[in-house]
Amino acid sequence: MVVPTTSAGDASARRDADGFEAFYRANVDRVYRALAVTLRRDDLAHEAVDEAMARAYARWPVVGELESPAGWVFRVGFNWATSWRRKLRRERPPVEDDAHPHHGPPDGAIVARDALAMLPAPQRAVLTCRILLDLSTAETAAALGLTEGTVKSRLSRGLATLRSALSTEE
Repeated sequence: MVVPTTSAGDASARRDADGFEAFYRANVDRVYRALAVTLRRDDLAHEAVDEAMARAYARWPVVGELESPAGWVFRVGFNWATSWRRKLRRERPPVEDDAHPHHGPPDGAIVARDALAMLPAPQRAVLTCRILLDLSTAETAAALGLTEGTVKSRLSRGLATLRSALSTEE
């Protein structure tokens, strides 16, 4: 009887698949939450994170070696959703965001969500990466394709706007 042997390539592929599976379990929920906050649409965030995770899986040997794979997935999901929205806008008139309610945030979170919604998308993306994804300034800059100075200024302006908006709500 001949026993099949595992080649080095098969073992490497299995390690890559195991590594991606662990990454997926550890990060899918937080990347989804970050995209939902940034995009302000739960349904679009679900599709974006699914698409981004599929792309990460297909490129895992490279993505897994990045400084911040979660940041890469966030950026790919954000870019995919932005492209999808552009395509949709070309094909039909925009749909009101109120037509896509968020699923049951706690009352205190409604005020914070509304304050975040006031921010421009680039500031929301930076705040999301830094706070929800807990990426460093350098990781956020790399994930969003910005300089660290731009990340710092968007974070500062975004936080100042949020503080002002939230202090008037109290």
